[in-house]
Amino acid sequence: MHTRIIGQGLEVSALGLGVMGMSQSYGPNPGTRDDMIAVLRSALDHGVNFYDTAEVYGPYVNEELLGEALEPVRDEAVIATKFGWRIEDGKSVGLDSRPEQIRRVAEASLRRLRTDRIDLFYQHRVDPAVPIEEVAGVVGELIAEGKVLYFGLSEASARTISAAHAVTPVTAVQSEYSLWTRDPEAEVLPLLQQLGIGLVPFSPLGKGFFTGTVGRDTTFAAGDIRGTIPRFEESNRAANEALVAHVSALAAEKGGTPGQVALAWLLARSPLIVPIPGTR
Repeated sequence: MHTRIIGQGLEVSALGLGVMGMSQSYGPNPGTRDDMIAVLRSALDHGVNFYDTAEVYGPYVNEELLGEALEPVRDEAVIATKFGWRIEDGKSVGLDSRPEQIRRVAEASLRRLRTDRIDLFYQHRVDPAVPIEEVAGVVGELIAEGKVLYFGLSEASARTISAAHAVTPVTAVQSEYSLWTRDPEAEVLPLLQQLGIGLVPFSPLGKGFFTGTVGRDTTFAAGDIRGTIPRFEESNRAANEALVAHVSALAAEKGGTPGQVALAWLLARSPLIVPIPGTR
């Protein structure tokens, strides 16, 4: 596995692993907890060392799962997690990036992840009630204390990224980006290139579309978030099959798979791009 260096020197495998699906959003998990831990540890054997989670996944249980899996091999892994939600009675009920909340989340995530530092700490969603400069300042303090190593943002605009970066250098920005979701290209990606900030695309395989497992006749299981997303409505799936067919034809010419083409396209866009395909 090749590695890539983003931001202020964070070195990660060129492909990471999105862990969220092991705890939510894609219906009942097909494996046991031991199976999931085995998958997470085997990623390291294949050179994948960059793991993505968040307190809100579950909530909390995704961090706990990853912490258990990586505790014996912690120094070989790079762990990214996120703050920014107000969670009550096991559900996210809104945004909360107040300084005291960021600190509470950091301490709780450290415990659940069974570690003494968070390698990359993202603001999961921009909180309009808290100036981004204030958020960046608090994360900068956590970095100075050694509890966090690098600062990230998720789903942030170019203006927000610039304002945050002026206070505490931003290492990575996470957004959905793939062959069929290309919004970051207009403003965000050029800024990241200019500043040397990494782009970490989630759903780089189109939430499964480019794996060849989703067609117009697919029925999603109960609890699968794709059943609520407009692009996965039956008529839209039929229209999107044209793109998948084109990618599949390119893959056939190369003796590969549509998923490989989709990931290769992202990797070729910039050496600062590190996709995190999900476990599901």
